[in-house]
Amino acid sequence: GYGGQYLQLYADRMPAVHRKAIADITACRTLAMGGTTYYCPDCQRWQYSYHSCGNRNCNKCGHERTQQWLEQTGKLLLPTEHFMVTFTLPGKLRRLARSHQRLFYGLLMRCAGGALQTLGWDSRFVGGQLAMMGVLHTWGRDLSYHPHVHMIVAAGGLWADEGLWLAGRSDFLMPVKALSKIVAAKFRDGLKKQAPQLFQAIDPSVWCSPWVVHCQPVGKGQAALKYLATYIFRPAISNGRLVSLEGGIVSFRYQCSQTGRWKLCRLEAIEFIRRYLQHVLPRGFVKVRYYGLYGHRHRERLNRLRETLDRSAADTITPS
Repeated sequence: GYGGQYLQLYADRMPAVHRKAIADITACRTLAMGGTTYYCPDCQRWQYSYHSCGNRNCNKCGHERTQQWLEQTGKLLLPTEHFMVTFTLPGKLRRLARSHQRLFYGLLMRCAGGALQTLGWDSRFVGGQLAMMGVLHTWGRDLSYHPHVHMIVAAGGLWADEGLWLAGRSDFLMPVKALSKIVAAKFRDGLKKQAPQLFQAIDPSVWCSPWVVHCQPVGKGQAALKYLATYIFRPAISNGRLVSLEGGIVSFRYQCSQTGRWKLCRLEAIEFIRRYLQHVLPRGFVKVRYYGLYGHRHRERLNRLRETLDRSAADTITPS
């Protein structure tokens, strides 16, 4: 209803991927996408089913891919405890990040993995190579711009010299204050190297202020995967949270992260579309990445380690 008006206002400044998202979402499961006719010989009925657009920013698509990812990635996890470590991009960097998404998002993901592995080699915490996977999120629950990376990390590491698995604690991975300083320094150095002109435009105080890093245990990691999977192939808001569209005002529900209570947000339709589209990622950007032992080049080592840990767990079970 308001996509055409939005395009009239901003089409000349919109990335092509945003225009494509509007076109696909508008056409999804309509006559514009075509469809397939099914016939049931038992009840002698015909049924026509419209095709889906398949755009990863569409609310109606992505369920099948979500289930496939969950099944494949669930098998990837090591049979040990896991943590979820969240790295949030500071507010002072978000204006530039919105305009240079590919650079800032990729750098944030690499620096998050690098900071974890830097402390992971420290024998006071783990003392070995970590197994990590990262998922990029760009939104808050009210569709605000809030770029952050969730890293699922196995509690332990592989000792490089002997190839031994060093099991970590189930209640503590590494200090978040130290992680905060390391990820800020890595991001600073990476941005200065890749985009020196952008680097000069940034307030230097951002590198001295603490970056928000949060770490929590998530058991074997399967529940954390299910939580993240809902955001990987779906956009920032589900259809179930949309309440109404009346008089050009979109109303939707969101859960306050501080209180846990549900609130109602009311936005003009054009502003709602703007907030929605700011979470459309650059074309081809990979929002799920694997580092350390979970990285693609270490899959053989990972499989051998998983078999070893499975055998060790089986040996510790005492028959009743």
